[in-house]
Amino acid sequence: MQTISVIIPTLNEERLIGELVRHLQENGNEHLKEIIVVDGNSQDQTVMLAEQAGATVIICDTCGRAHQMNKGAAVAKGDILFFVHCDTLPPTSYLQDIILAIQKGYQIGCYRAKYQSNHLMLKLNSYCTRFQKLWCRGGDQTLFIISSFFEELGAYREDCKIMEEYELIRKAQANTTFYIIPKEVMVSTRKYDNRSYLRIQLASLIAFFLFNRKVSDERIAAAYKRLLGEG
Repeated sequence: MQTISVIIPTLNEERLIGELVRHLQENGNEHLKEIIVVDGNSQDQTVMLAEQAGATVIICDTCGRAHQMNKGAAVAKGDILFFVHCDTLPPTSYLQDIILAIQKGYQIGCYRAKYQSNHLMLKLNSYCTRFQKLWCRGGDQTLFIISSFFEELGAYREDCKIMEEYELIRKAQANTTFYIIPKEVMVSTRKYDNRSYLRIQLASLIAFFLFNRKVSDERIAAAYKRLLGEG
């Protein structure tokens, strides 16, 4: 029987981590091997709340999603890895969905996304996540991958400060078909709370354009933060 290790990178996520881990646990079955929270030295109650909810917590000295997710993958015991961001809730059927995709012969894939908002443009964003184009992807759609295939691809590039999922997916698509599960994860709109939709979309589009032009990761991250008014 194939088993799944859920890996969640965190940094100061006390508001969301407990709900996410409980949701994953409550909808678990015999395929759920473990839930691993890899924390980047949070200064709040993230670690305590994750442990209370039933997750195994690992502290990662190097803060950064690529480092954290790789560290979780290195200790994971499941046959399949399922990477989940803290502001995302997978469907209650997540384990069955992933196992079915693997049984169909897919080695890697994700869900569509649905934002917790009635904003027309966010509905458009959600609709686009059903398409295979790389620019329609994002970490908030989650990512499942067979553990051995993850190792074969060389894991996440740890020098990536941004867009680490895009880099991994691009490598995977050169070897296999990327599968999009025809169900939706629910995604928080918190990154839109204090920023305009257009500003975030512009920053994302420019980051993807630079990524496609093979611009250095440092320059992409700097441009993205500057466009969001963070640097």
